[in-house]
Amino acid sequence: QVQLVESGGGLVQPGGSLRLSCAASGSIFRFNALGWYRQAPRKPRELVATLTNGGSTNYADSAKGRFTISRDIANNTVYLQMNSLKPDDTAVYYCNARVFSVSYWGKGTLVTVSS
Repeated sequence: QVQLVESGGGLVQPGGSLRLSCAASGSIFRFNALGWYRQAPRKPRELVATLTNGGSTNYADSAKGRFTISRDIANNTVYLQMNSLKPDDTAVYYCNARVFSVSYWGKGTLVTVSS
């Protein structure tokens, strides 16, 4: 049973920063890839960033240059550092872990960017 628990969301002003955390049950090395997705109100869920087991990263265009995905293998945690936040970044952010064709999801953490 894979459990992913996100934390770190909240209210932040435009231009501010947040760091999201996703704690996984067990070693994150068993996953082919880890990622962050988000879903804004009335919009479909979209990719934000992914990190493969080998360390390769991929970012949505909207995240490039502002967001950084990283991992702490010893603590089975993946992070999303978000800088220069914009109101359009407001969404529920979900952690994802994939083992071949099987995806696991956390319950999400809400990020609100507003003045």
